[in-house]
Amino acid sequence: MSDTGASGGQPAQSEREGRTPVLVIAGLPGRAADGVHRAARALGAEPGTIVVRHDLSELHEGVVRRIVRLNGREDVSVLELAHGCVSCTLRKDLLPYLCLLAARDSVRRIVLALDPAFEAEAVCQAIRHVVVSDVVGRVDGPAGRSVRIESVLTCLDAADWLADATGDDTLAERGHATADDDRTVAQLAVGQVEFADALLAFDGGVDPADRLRTAAVLARLAPLAPVRWLPEPAALDARESSGMLRADALYGLLDRVPATARRGHAFDPHAALLRGEPPLEPDCGVELLEFGTDRPFHPERLHTAIDVLLEGVVSARGRVWLATQPDEVVWLESAGGGLRVGGAGKWLAAMTSEEIEQVDPERRIMASMRWHEHFGDRHTALVILVHEAEAEEIRHALHWALVDEDELRQVRFAPERVAAWADPFGDQHEEPCDTTRSTPVSGDGGSRQNER
Repeated sequence: MSDTGASGGQPAQSEREGRTPVLVIAGLPGRAADGVHRAARALGAEPGTIVVRHDLSELHEGVVRRIVRLNGREDVSVLELAHGCVSCTLRKDLLPYLCLLAARDSVRRIVLALDPAFEAEAVCQAIRHVVVSDVVGRVDGPAGRSVRIESVLTCLDAADWLADATGDDTLAERGHATADDDRTVAQLAVGQVEFADALLAFDGGVDPADRLRTAAVLARLAPLAPVRWLPEPAALDARESSGMLRADALYGLLDRVPATARRGHAFDPHAALLRGEPPLEPDCGVELLEFGTDRPFHPERLHTAIDVLLEGVVSARGRVWLATQPDEVVWLESAGGGLRVGGAGKWLAAMTSEEIEQVDPERRIMASMRWHEHFGDRHTALVILVHEAEAEEIRHALHWALVDEDELRQVRFAPERVAAWADPFGDQHEEPCDTTRSTPVSGDGGSRQNER
């Protein structure tokens, strides 16, 4: 069940729940990051609101600055980490600090102004699941026992967001991360918008045609998220005659967040891939392509065809049935020129009756509606957001990668022969301990991934 507490300036629901609301604000480096700081400052003018920001610009030297703003005053704490990484900052300081703030009666809301190196989804999942230990006066457990995610707000610069979301530069290449951080700018750009409950877009100086195209992408990538367009981040600094920072635009935006918003909850890889009824008709060359089939992919042909998802495509994601991996739900997701393939647990048809009993009832119901007498719930379902590519070319390439009739008979009657096929997606390797990395969604089983 998702949290549906009050947004805007209404913390009453949180007080009844006994958990302090946390508003998460994220944005890429540049004008979007400026918007993050200004939005946090505007919201921080509300009595009882504390703003927390970690400056990770010197992370490569093992130094992190925690900046706390309350009642117009800023306090800066310099943290020295033995192992300077985003994950350590999150586990060793941010999560325990949230627990400490939640214990203060004077704190009615916490605003997290995320450094661009942080990912909102990873932060929210850490709040919900990572055990916080050794906080005085508190029983060990996730920070989510003390705080709840009120909303996730993403700031973006319409002048370059779409280019960032469809490129293949890494954060390190842009000078925004250490050399061992292989995340791409596109992963952050797409992930920030996709995970957002509300969007704050800055369009000053943007060509009207580019603004329309960006708006078309946002409407399909985050259809449930209300959008507020402002010319510049400085517009958040407009002052009323009283001299107080005016946060009307922000509170109005947050009050439009629907009750069905994610509010920090993880995406379920077995749920419907389309949420919020996004527009399905093309607009400004932007189009959502749905690809579904009850026939498996030949792994080598899929590996060849998969390049069609990396050119002229904003993002792709979904469940894949590989002929050589009959038990595994393969999860595929792309952002710009980067692709990840990982595991999302087992197909129901490969589970024991005891395992099936532990599966979400909605997934079981959906599977029963499409159950195949030989292959059970195995299927492929992909949603691809294109902005320059030809949708029919993508569809044709994916159809070509499916097994033919003779190969399908082998899948059914000679699985031992199919198991001997070469499988470029079969190599397994482990990620480092970085829990803030955007990793493939893991369902009932472990995670496996290949990156391109």
